[in-house]
Amino acid sequence: MQTMDAQHHGGRKARRLKVGTVVEPLELLGIHSEPIQIPDPDRMVHLQFRRFAGCPICKLHLRSIAVRHDELVAAGIREIAVFHSAPEALRRHDGALPFAVIGDPEKRLYMAFGIERSARSILDPRAWGAIVHGLSVFGPGPPDRGESGLGLPADFLIAPGGRVIACKYGAHADDHWSVDELLWLASSEASRSFSPS
Repeated sequence: MQTMDAQHHGGRKARRLKVGTVVEPLELLGIHSEPIQIPDPDRMVHLQFRRFAGCPICKLHLRSIAVRHDELVAAGIREIAVFHSAPEALRRHDGALPFAVIGDPEKRLYMAFGIERSARSILDPRAWGAIVHGLSVFGPGPPDRGESGLGLPADFLIAPGGRVIACKYGAHADDHWSVDELLWLASSEASRSFSPS
C-alpha cells in the first residue's frame, strides 16, 4: 500500500494520490485557529481543494455543501475545504460555513496531494455555466494579490485510518463531487466495511 509523502522535494512535480494511498497524519489549523486532524480518528474526511477565496464557482459549490451539511454529518463524513488563500481573506468570504476551512497560501497541501493549476480551469466550456451563475449570485470575486485564478479542484474521501477511499482530480473549475455523489461513496464504503468477510 502506497504512503503519501507530505513533503515536496527538489522542485519535482508532486504525484497524484490513488485509491488505497495512506495519508500520513496531518495537524493543521483552520481559519479560526481551530486544530484540524487528518485523518479524523472517528469519521471519514471529505477533503476538498478549492481555488481562491472569492471564487464564484467555489462559493456556489460550498453553499450546496452547507445546505446539506447535516446529511453529511449523519453519514459519518467530516467536511474540510482547503483554499490557496490566506486565512484573513477566507474569514471575509467563507468564515460562516458550518465546516472547517483551511487557508494554504503557500500551496503546501496542494503540492502534497498532487493538485495542479491550469488555464483550462476556466477556459473549459463546461465551467462557463457555473461561472455565470456564480457571478449572478455573488458578484465578481477576482483573486486577491498573490492568488491564482487557474487552480483546479480536487476531492478526497479519507477513511479514519488514513486510506484514500476515493479521489477525483477536476478537469476544470466546476468539476467536483456533488453532495449526492459524496453520500453514495460514503455509503458504499460503509457497506464494504461492515459486510461479513
